[in-house]
Amino acid sequence: MKTSVRTHKISGYSGTLRTATRLTEQAVKVVDRRVPGRMTDVDLVLTNERGMAELMASADVLLAGTVDRSVLRRAERAARTTARDVQACAVPRPDGSALVLVNIDRHPGEAEFAITLVHELTHVMQFSRKGVIERAVRNVRDRLRIERQSWRHTRENDRLIRQEEAEAYGFEHLANHLVPGAHS
Repeated sequence: MKTSVRTHKISGYSGTLRTATRLTEQAVKVVDRRVPGRMTDVDLVLTNERGMAELMASADVLLAGTVDRSVLRRAERAARTTARDVQACAVPRPDGSALVLVNIDRHPGEAEFAITLVHELTHVMQFSRKGVIERAVRNVRDRLRIERQSWRHTRENDRLIRQEEAEAYGFEHLANHLVPGAHS
């Protein structure tokens, strides 16, 4: 299990990068002990909204396994919309590792960052479970209109995503191990 922390399209965040590296190392250990699943290699990227949209689009295209121009445009449009609404996201990679993108502008302090980090690392642990990566690929291919899912698969996928989100929210209390008083 290898962990890397880097920045993308932001400058002047060297102190934040050091803090993020320290918290990530601690969070990986805490989440790996407490959350069911197996921790894979994690690439954590601190970025802004624009950089997040760019990396999300490229990750989706890589996961979908296509290079069609129209699909790329749809992925970029969807990623820009999603990046406006989220603080962070975890994306599985075809090689079995995970990419965690964090919009650093939405995290004013260590406590908020620790909560988000634990939440996203919980999703990384979920990627190791049976069928999750395959479902993520099907979901991305459906979202990019490459291969549509039946309504039954879409409903089942939505139910499982809600269940995984509830689990990730349930483990956010582990942020207290990183920054005391982070999760109240």
